[in-house]
Amino acid sequence: MSFEINQIYDKLGIEKDVCRFGCKIEESLIPRFREFDKTAEFNQLKVLQAMQENRVSEACFQYASGYGYNDLGRDKLEAVYASAFHTEAALVRPQITCGTHALALALAANLRPGDELLSPIGKPYDTLEEVIGIRKSKGSLAEYGITYSQVELLEDGEFDYPAIRKAIQEKTKLVTIQRSKGYQTRPSYSIRKIGELISFIKGIKPDVICMVDNCYGEFVETTEPSDVGADMIVGSLIKNPGGGLAPIGGYIAGREDLIENCAYRLTAPGLGKEVGASLGVMQSFYQGFFLAPTVVCSALKGAVFAANIYEKLGFSVIPNGSESRHDIIQAVELGTSEGVIAFCKGIQSAAPVDSYVNPEPWAMPGYDSDVIMAAGAFIQGSSIELSADGPIKPPYAVYFQGGLTWPHAKLGILKSLQSLINYGAISRDLL
Repeated sequence: MSFEINQIYDKLGIEKDVCRFGCKIEESLIPRFREFDKTAEFNQLKVLQAMQENRVSEACFQYASGYGYNDLGRDKLEAVYASAFHTEAALVRPQITCGTHALALALAANLRPGDELLSPIGKPYDTLEEVIGIRKSKGSLAEYGITYSQVELLEDGEFDYPAIRKAIQEKTKLVTIQRSKGYQTRPSYSIRKIGELISFIKGIKPDVICMVDNCYGEFVETTEPSDVGADMIVGSLIKNPGGGLAPIGGYIAGREDLIENCAYRLTAPGLGKEVGASLGVMQSFYQGFFLAPTVVCSALKGAVFAANIYEKLGFSVIPNGSESRHDIIQAVELGTSEGVIAFCKGIQSAAPVDSYVNPEPWAMPGYDSDVIMAAGAFIQGSSIELSADGPIKPPYAVYFQGGLTWPHAKLGILKSLQSLINYGAISRDLL
């Protein structure tokens, strides 16, 4: 590392020993980084091809308001998503406020009273509990007579196929598969494993709808769940596919009839995809999607860097430092609430926005415990940007993700390590 860069790190509050420790880890990861670059190149070409095939033009960026009839940019962007994800159709809208909203929309649009929703991967992400009605909430699926069942994972995080076979019954209408671990310490699932699970389920009941929560997973591999049999894939634009530029939004891509149902649920019966003006966000949506493969590549480098840093220091990390990657999230079990808070304060101090703010745990809506979130982001809540968060409960794991650039992701991890040292959670002697 050059003298000039060392000086900047020093001004940013990072000690020389921390820098040296980080540089050794970085040098050992050069072969892994090359693999990520190759995946990014493939996905970049895939997105570019989708844009060219659909004849994206400057006219697609024009402002549309009111009802949004004949919004060229909106309609063509949905065709681009469908092409890139190899699906029949897509719904990509700023009116979809977040990933949870996109999932709730897909479920409510395609389930009817008397149907059953099945999760074969255990408990879904915390914010879906109220959507489903696991935790009582107004407007939940349970209030509309939609039942729910789940199959717990095996101790090693693998699917319990015999139990899944037993759980699938006549009422089972839709199976939801969460690709990423969420606030759990199970593995995130590869496209190959998701494909095997979908094939197994379809072999038992061919007409069941298989939906994959694709949040944090887009462009991590060269294929998506829609390439291995998923009927719908769902995600948020302030995560991977927005590339850090989309200011809001979500997407659902999949079978045309299912997407049509989603459109009618989002707007109104009889209106569907025809309404919903893009309100000037189209350039950000297009450009963010174009940049997403390389942004995800930077986030993956940061995640693997974090895994190797903390694994070397003796902490349990999921996935570990050498495992293949299937999402951008890196979990680190710090063992104490103080450790989680110190880590998040370090990430916040590396931010370009609100770096001077100290994050604190709070009772965040949709969660059953206090949660701390560090995200000094250009877009509020954007977890493709450098961020870290975690529930303040055992095993006191923190979840790190994002980084629009690799240098920023690197800085964030070094700042988290420095913060843990400053708070006495890690001894300098371990470096």
